This record gives sequence, structure tokens and C-alpha cells, in this order.
Amino acid sequence: MLQVGDEVPRFSLVGDDGKPHGPADHRGKTLVVYFYPKDDTPGCTREAVAFSKLADDFAKAGAVVYGVSRDSTESHCRFRDKHKLGVRLLSDPTLEVHRAFGAWGEKTMYGKKVEGVLRSTFLIGPDGKIAHVWPSVKVDGHAEAVLAALVGEAPKAPAKKAPAKRRAPKKVTAKKVTAKPPAPKKKDGKPAAKKR
Repeated sequence: MLQVGDEVPRFSLVGDDGKPHGPADHRGKTLVVYFYPKDDTPGCTREAVAFSKLADDFAKAGAVVYGVSRDSTESHCRFRDKHKLGVRLLSDPTLEVHRAFGAWGEKTMYGKKVEGVLRSTFLIGPDGKIAHVWPSVKVDGHAEAVLAALVGEAPKAPAKKAPAKRRAPKKVTAKKVTAKPPAPKKKDGKPAAKKR
């Protein structure tokens, strides 16, 4: 896998807009290239949506974001349209660019070693060199961490779901117990006989 300080490999891949894209198109700009396994799968969707939500922030910081997978451009278009994505998706069906970056290799899935996409992200500086590498990406909070590294801030922790509100216990209203008046007594202290 490429390391900080390495020259970025030259590449040109077709995007979901039908046009070729690569580092040569953005000389003097910062580039974020993230590799993901497959369009429209849960983790990859969360990652693409997170980068899309921050697309304006990346643009303001002078960065261009590319998501790269081996899916076809047609698949990318469906994925983009379904989730209203705001990042450019590039198709690498031959895995040439994956391998050049080191984003393809052996990994463990369900206890077995298999070859596959290594979910990873590379921040490429305006000088065309790798400025930061995230080799084993955990999706939640990742886009925020990349943006924070880009603008030189400490990454923000991903937002936690608010705990479910507990229902207040029902108020139990005590019934008023009215004491019965004592039976009238005769002068001698014995209770008076009940009237029939």
C-alpha cells in the first residue's frame, strides 16, 4: 500500500459522467481517493452518502473527492441516482488502479483469508504526493476524519444515536378510604341494637 510521501500513480478512469478522470486533471489541487468494495451495499452506501453530505466542505477546502470501485459506470450511475450522491464515482474493472495504490489484497472475511478490495482512503496533496493514508477504514465517522485532516482540525466523533425516551410510569392515585362512623353506643357502653 502507498505510504505518506509516495508519488501518486498516474491513472485515468471513466467516471459516472462518462468522462475520464485522474490526478493530471487536478494539478495544484488536493485529491481524496477512496476505494470501496461494491456499489449499493450497506457500508459502501453509508460511506458515499457521508462524503456526499460533506461535498461542499471538501470543495471549499480545495479538494476533489473520487470514490473508486470495480463496478461498471452503469452501476455507478444507478448508485449515484438512487442515493443522490454528490461525489464522482470512478470505474476500475481491471483493478489496475486498486493494485497501484495497494487497495487490493489479502484480507480476512468470516475467518477465511480471501483476496479483495481493501477499503482505504488516500489524501493526495497539491504536490502530487500522498499526504495521508487510511489503510483500514471504519465507515462511520470516516468522511469527517478525512475532512478534519484536510483542514487541520481534530476529527469529530461520529454522532451517537439519542437513547430512546423512557415512558414515565403511570401515576397511581390512591383511593380515599372513608372510615365508617362508629356505631352509636348506649349510655352503658354497649352498642345500640340495629333497627330492622
